[in-house]
Amino acid sequence: MKQIRVHGPGDVRLDDVADPEPGPGDALVRIAACGICGTDVSYAHMGSMTGGPMPLGHEMSGVVEWLASDVAGAAVGDRVIVCPADGTGDSLGSGSSEGGLTPLLLVRNASRRLHPVPEGMPLRTAALAEPLAVGMHAVNQADVARGDRVAVFGCGPIGLLTLATLADRGIEDVAAIDLSPARLKLARQVGAAHTINAADGDVWAELKRVHGTAPFRFGPTAATDAYIEASGADSVIGDVLRNGRVGGRMSIVALHYRPVPTNYVDVLMKEFTIRGSMEYPERFEDAVELLARHDLSGLITHTLALAEFHRGLEILDGSKDCGKVLITMDNEL
Repeated sequence: MKQIRVHGPGDVRLDDVADPEPGPGDALVRIAACGICGTDVSYAHMGSMTGGPMPLGHEMSGVVEWLASDVAGAAVGDRVIVCPADGTGDSLGSGSSEGGLTPLLLVRNASRRLHPVPEGMPLRTAALAEPLAVGMHAVNQADVARGDRVAVFGCGPIGLLTLATLADRGIEDVAAIDLSPARLKLARQVGAAHTINAADGDVWAELKRVHGTAPFRFGPTAATDAYIEASGADSVIGDVLRNGRVGGRMSIVALHYRPVPTNYVDVLMKEFTIRGSMEYPERFEDAVELLARHDLSGLITHTLALAEFHRGLEILDGSKDCGKVLITMDNEL
């Protein structure tokens, strides 16, 4: 069968591999759809984390084809979302021996990884559950509550799904910041009350206009209560600390591979809280349930075949206008 694997920096191949051989605790899932994201682009640039070919794909949905007798909570023929993590540190598509960009996925520790697709939901939409869980956890890490004023920097797929989470929780005063008019349009569709194009002028003047100001001994700041950094732009972190309010909060869900200069005087004087955001809420099912409440399929802007994976990487790496890029298999149901 075919499988997308990273062999080295800039060396990603559609390989022929042996069919999986499952054992106790395992399942085989016939993959219907698997998203690709910025993390996959990073792996493609950096190379394998394992010293050998590394399978990619961690945003997947499909149909159970085979199930070990000791696997609970699923049956052959079930439509499922596969959670990459199982609580052991092994994460499918991110250094694991398996990844979802393949027609037939071996899922180990399947009782902890398989989640039923809600009735009537297309499998291509179900593949959004994993990135939605990432965006949801970013909101949790920022301790956002009703009545808060929130700014989301970056309206790529994770930023957009963060916005969807905020809207689902009744957080109304939300500003989305990006350089792409197309992504800002998607941001409005999923619930952003304000959109700010960072290319058009002073982002902080706009945030003060829409969120008001808060006092600070060196002059008023934006009154925004919480920030979610989903852009990956290194300058955003320092800008938030410099311009944010006393008692502000920021969760960082974007990948920043380089050291980012940080003024800890700002952190100290403003008693500012900074938290990283990695993976998912305690209940992965929270994301599945949100996805059932709202139709987020409009965030899928590109659907490609497995053989077109490299084109998908190019879209993600070169376009600032795309939403979710999805790989679908011939057997999508």
